[in-house]
Amino acid sequence: MLDLALPTTLGATAVAYRLTCPLARDDALSARLISSAVLCALCTGLVLHVRRGLLRELWRTRRVAEAVQSALLRPPPPRVDGLAVAAVHLSADQGARIGGDLYEVVATEHGVRVVIGDVRGHGIGAVGTVAAVLGSFREAAHDEAELAGVLRRLERAVARHLRERAGDGHAPGDAAADCPVAEEFVTVLVLEILPDGEVRALNCGHPWPHLLSGARADPLARADPLPPLGPFPLPPELPVVPCGHLLPGDALVLHTDGAEEARDADGRFFPLRDVLTEAAREHPPTPGAVLRTVLEALLHHTAGPPEDDVALLALGNERPPRPAPAEARGPARSAAADLHPTDHLQFPA
Repeated sequence: MLDLALPTTLGATAVAYRLTCPLARDDALSARLISSAVLCALCTGLVLHVRRGLLRELWRTRRVAEAVQSALLRPPPPRVDGLAVAAVHLSADQGARIGGDLYEVVATEHGVRVVIGDVRGHGIGAVGTVAAVLGSFREAAHDEAELAGVLRRLERAVARHLRERAGDGHAPGDAAADCPVAEEFVTVLVLEILPDGEVRALNCGHPWPHLLSGARADPLARADPLPPLGPFPLPPELPVVPCGHLLPGDALVLHTDGAEEARDADGRFFPLRDVLTEAAREHPPTPGAVLRTVLEALLHHTAGPPEDDVALLALGNERPPRPAPAEARGPARSAAADLHPTDHLQFPA
């Protein structure tokens, strides 16, 4: 009723002016100018009212969209089981906060488990697949004792989602229809960090993370990845790749291929490893500082928003150093025990 009150009032005013005001029926030039000014003022008020209503509705829609997007690709907590965590995501679609990239970090009884992935395509059309992968990971990370079991669950979730997509019969012009189901795939990296810092991973066509340690940035592993999820089934055996240890003070940076493949005006790729090496020189390399360094360098390199979605996830080991095993301390303690107690004390003269 309130939204209709102002347009009704302006319309009634225009009609009343036209029917009752003598100036509206006067053919003199001055009277016509006054009538035109009055009608223009009334029309301007009506246009401003409509514009204000559309902007208010747009603001409400954006708030709802941001709430939905934040619930789907929620920001990770700053600390997860002694690990400092930071993440950043850049969508290729202007105005969208999420697209075809995904990540999640959860603490489980099996260790800290992490996933990062990249759906074919970008923007809103890939959100459905992102939701299927993230929803499956958040359940499987707690339920599955082995990392291979987590990946199997992700494979089944993607296959189920693609079957449902194939049966939907997308209408022409649908954003999701631009990416045929038969050609869809998801690159995924799942890894777990055990309490002693040991890192194990399974990689399905995704770029390997970089380990920042001792002013160096090196790939976490160099093993050949498994095929992406979607077009082909995974092999019967899924051997987990041992990736060493994430020691206290070290950082691990996971990323999607949008970071490595970002180009400048001359077509040169973004030197991600060089930027990470520069960031690793600050010891310890905190996740937030590392991502700020990479993000600033990336935006400077591309001179604007990237053409593909970019996701960056950094984890830093802030756990206290674990005490040495008892057997490692045994000889030292036995040698000390051979000394007389007074040999450890000095008495005043």
